Amino acid sequence: MKRIKSILQLCLISQLSFAAFAQDDSTMMAPEPPPTQLFGSGKLLLTGGIPNLDGAGGGGITTSALIGGYGTDGQVGGYANYSLVDVNDYSLTTKSIGFGLFNRVELSASKNEFDMEQIGPNFGLGEGYTFKHDVVGLKVRLFGDAILDQDSWMPQVSIGANQKESDNRTVLGAIGAQDYKDTETYLSATKLFLDIPLLVNFTARHTRANQNGILGFGGDQQADKEWLAEGFAALLLNDNLAVGMEYKQNPDNLSFAKQDDWKDMFLLYTPAKHISIAIAYVDIGDVAQESNQTGYYAALTVNF
Repeated sequence: MKRIKSILQLCLISQLSFAAFAQDDSTMMAPEPPPTQLFGSGKLLLTGGIPNLDGAGGGGITTSALIGGYGTDGQVGGYANYSLVDVNDYSLTTKSIGFGLFNRVELSASKNEFDMEQIGPNFGLGEGYTFKHDVVGLKVRLFGDAILDQDSWMPQVSIGANQKESDNRTVLGAIGAQDYKDTETYLSATKLFLDIPLLVNFTARHTRANQNGILGFGGDQQADKEWLAEGFAALLLNDNLAVGMEYKQNPDNLSFAKQDDWKDMFLLYTPAKHISIAIAYVDIGDVAQESNQTGYYAALTVNF
């Protein structure tokens, strides 16, 4: 009997040990959560924004603190854009591309072509003479999250810089511009209020750009940079549609041509998460001696 009892105890101990081992092994073999997709689009719809004329993420004519594309903190996003501004006597086309790295850093580039159309001969230039203008930009998110921090009034704040250069040096010198290239810096604050829902932005830009740099930098009236304000407010009507307005202060450096502030009223439609279509009524005032320049803005943006 003692022998049988010892064998039963040994079997019981073996079963308990095996059960404990099996439990530990099942814990070790539990599936891990899938890793964050590096090239992803985790942000909310419509918060990818559209690139402005400089190629930086924001609105059509303003810059925001948001990092372009739909990538979240663990993702890389990006965008490509084509836009057209067509006013009474001029037109401007912009092609831009940008990348958002981990919702922290944005790298962007744009190419602008400003067509003087029928006005060119008035300045001793050919009909359809085109000013070409390139921009390379960098933006860094300093703190805050415009989308996730809904329990705080703290906005998302970013700092950035744009290196701008025109290839029309001779003409720019003739109209009184101080330089054909320059670097702008800016500080932006952006906040999304989901309960309204309203997206608001304010940017302070340190600049001396004539018509955003297309007509050079500085002039005979003002050579130095100054801090100017710009911003927008956008009301999200539903998951795919937003309306709003933008305003951008500009310096007035050239006696050759007065420069006014820019403003627009826009409609942003996102038929699919990776595609955005923007249209706007724009008023850019006086441009190169031609007054009351109003017209439309249209842009197609692909976000990824």
